[in-house]
Amino acid sequence: MKIKSEKDFWSGLMFIAIGVAFAVGALEYSFGSSARPGPAYFPFGLGVLMAVLGGAVLFKAMTFEVEGGDRIGPWAWKPLIVIVASVVLFGWLLPRLGLFLTLPILVFVASMAGDQFRWKEALINCVVLTALCWVVFIYGLSLTIPVKPFFL
Repeated sequence: MKIKSEKDFWSGLMFIAIGVAFAVGALEYSFGSSARPGPAYFPFGLGVLMAVLGGAVLFKAMTFEVEGGDRIGPWAWKPLIVIVASVVLFGWLLPRLGLFLTLPILVFVASMAGDQFRWKEALINCVVLTALCWVVFIYGLSLTIPVKPFFL
């Protein structure tokens, strides 16, 4: 069988591999019941759904013709490194600077990964995401995430 879309083929395989890994990893925990789901319930279901989605993408890559074969281009190293570094920086800074300072730093650093960085858009993103994270995680879920820097 011929691969008709290289991008979809590799994306489908990636989704299947990650989905199966999550589903298998979830087997280590208890499932609980439908009324009281255990810690394995959500990751197992998500892993199965991800693997099914990967199967659909893989099927599409093998059956539907795409002009030029939809080849995979060179790796975009700069965005990959900047995004991974911003997430690592977020994890390291959160306990020290709190949510209100760390999240805007994450957004600004991650925004620089693209070719079209704009200060105004990044600032609006910072404000909206910080407010939404506070509403969802601090107010709504009552998680104990540090909000202010440790020195305040």
